Amino acid sequence: MEDFRRTYQRLCKEGGIDTQESVLAQLDTRTVTGSRRLDLSGQSITVDTCSALGRVLQNDTVFTEIILSDCMLSEEGAKLLLHGLCSNTTVKMLDLKGNNMRGTGAEALGQLLVRNKILRRLVLEWNALGMWEEGFAIFCEGLASNTSLTQLDLRNNQINHQGAAELCIALKRNTTLQELDLRWNNIGLLGGRSLLEAMQQNRTLLKLEMAGNNIPSDTLRAIEQSMNHNTDRQSTLRESRSKTHVLTKEIQLLKDEKGRQFLSLMETIDRQKDEMGRSSRNSSTRLGQLQEALNEQKSAVNSLTAKLQMTEAALALSQQKSHGLGELLTRVKMEKTELREKQSRDIKKEQEESALREAKLLKEVNALSEKNLQLLNKLDETERRCKMQQEQIFELKQELTNTTAELKLRLVQNEERLDTEKRRSKQTLEDMDSLRQKEVDHLTRHQEDSERALQDRILKLEGQRIQLEEELSRVKASLVTERAQAEEELGKVRAQVRLEEQQHLSSLEEKLRAVRQSRDESQNHCTQQKQTVAELLARVGQQSIEMDTLRRRIEELQQELAGKEQEKVAEVARVRVELQEQIGHLQAERTAQGGLKEKIAALEREMKVLSSTHREALLDKESEISSLLERLRIREGEIQRMREDEAQRASFLQNAIHTYVQGSPLAHFSPKK
Repeated sequence: MEDFRRTYQRLCKEGGIDTQESVLAQLDTRTVTGSRRLDLSGQSITVDTCSALGRVLQNDTVFTEIILSDCMLSEEGAKLLLHGLCSNTTVKMLDLKGNNMRGTGAEALGQLLVRNKILRRLVLEWNALGMWEEGFAIFCEGLASNTSLTQLDLRNNQINHQGAAELCIALKRNTTLQELDLRWNNIGLLGGRSLLEAMQQNRTLLKLEMAGNNIPSDTLRAIEQSMNHNTDRQSTLRESRSKTHVLTKEIQLLKDEKGRQFLSLMETIDRQKDEMGRSSRNSSTRLGQLQEALNEQKSAVNSLTAKLQMTEAALALSQQKSHGLGELLTRVKMEKTELREKQSRDIKKEQEESALREAKLLKEVNALSEKNLQLLNKLDETERRCKMQQEQIFELKQELTNTTAELKLRLVQNEERLDTEKRRSKQTLEDMDSLRQKEVDHLTRHQEDSERALQDRILKLEGQRIQLEEELSRVKASLVTERAQAEEELGKVRAQVRLEEQQHLSSLEEKLRAVRQSRDESQNHCTQQKQTVAELLARVGQQSIEMDTLRRRIEELQQELAGKEQEKVAEVARVRVELQEQIGHLQAERTAQGGLKEKIAALEREMKVLSSTHREALLDKESEISSLLERLRIREGEIQRMREDEAQRASFLQNAIHTYVQGSPLAHFSPKK
């Protein structure tokens, strides 16, 4: 690992390339953990870094897995990196997910598959290899000539039916690929048919993912059946290989045992010859030993004959299996005939169902046309209602303008009355008049603000309510402060009146008369002020009561104005809500009519699609029947070949065992001699 890091830094220095800190950090972590996996996912790798990594990976023997997902590799960088991996002899898994690889990247991958003989798994998810037909064709040629790759992931690569055709040509030639993932592409019906045709020739592919490609369910089922046939074929091949391996092991064990017995016999014979030459006294004992050795040899020959009988029994079992396979063939033929009958029945049922569907759809179309006429009549009525409601809205707007004009006239009249009251009042009540003027100004301001707010409230009702509440709180606070000021001024006035009662009695009478006239003019509420002025002759302390009554009257006027404003706002809101409800009903009816129109169009489309799908289904069923017939023929040929192979193997085993037994030295020590 440290050597890899050093060579990477050395090549970067020699080429004048700035080393990326993220890559060095990943290499440092790998040196600490000692992993054989290079994970650079999520790192934005430059072209220079790709060239340096490609040169390092040419002769690298450390990493077995390289993950470069979501690295934003450019076309040139991917080409340099893959060129370096072409001569690598240790990398078995390569992940290039989410790098937007296109034409040149596909060509580089094709060269990698042609030259590299070690790579087992290749992940190319979330790229765009299928956009460029020439580059994808080169990639498919490399896949066809590859003899090591077993897993290939091509999800989300924008592969259309033409790219699927190229891929099918490669699958017909490839003999090692076992898992292929083509989910979420644009293969379609034509691509699915070409893949089905390719699967009839491919014998090694065991897993094929095809979800999200707009392929009909019948073709998908046919592809799954071909996958199941491949798995069955692989399982039978594995069983036959395991059986042949076991038989060869048994034969080898028999050969070893016979060789050991022969060697042991030769050793015993040599020992016996030596003993016979040394002493003739022990000849009898040696003869007995030879007899025992002969008996042992007889038992060994008997054991060999028993093993031969076991092998013959295994051959008989294999013949029984072949007989079972023949029965399976007959069953398959019976199932084929049943399938043909079922398919004919299904086709008849589908034709009847399609006729019933067409009749139902015609009825629904007629009913929908009647509903459409009714909805058109309703539309005319709703348009008339809209016109009436628009006239009512116009009348309401005129009433609003009239009411606002009346309110303005009333405000002008109130201002004039207040001005007359100010003129008539003299020096003693100038402060009070100023306070009243302030209150009137505040009222006018409030009235103008309220008139401005009326237009804003139509658009923002909730915000205006909050503003009105804030304004009311402010008015109350101002009234409280003004009341305190008025009370202070009243105290001053009381003191002045007490000092000047005797001097200004005539002036007070004139003031009282003016105040009475102003009260009479201000909507019958000035009577209280006359009483307070009359009481001022007896006692001046009742002026405070007069001020309180005046303030109450102002508050009542404010309340009346606020109530009128609220009523107007409520009426406007109510009218607006009614108009919005009517508009919503009209819009709902329009949307319902549009939905009905869309349903009618959708039904017409469904009619067309059903007719086209019915035709395609008939064509697909015919193609499936032909494909099933071809598969049955192929299966029968394979079973015939397997029978012949097993018969040849059995005959070869019998001949080999027979020739071995005849040619072995044990034949000289058989009981016949």
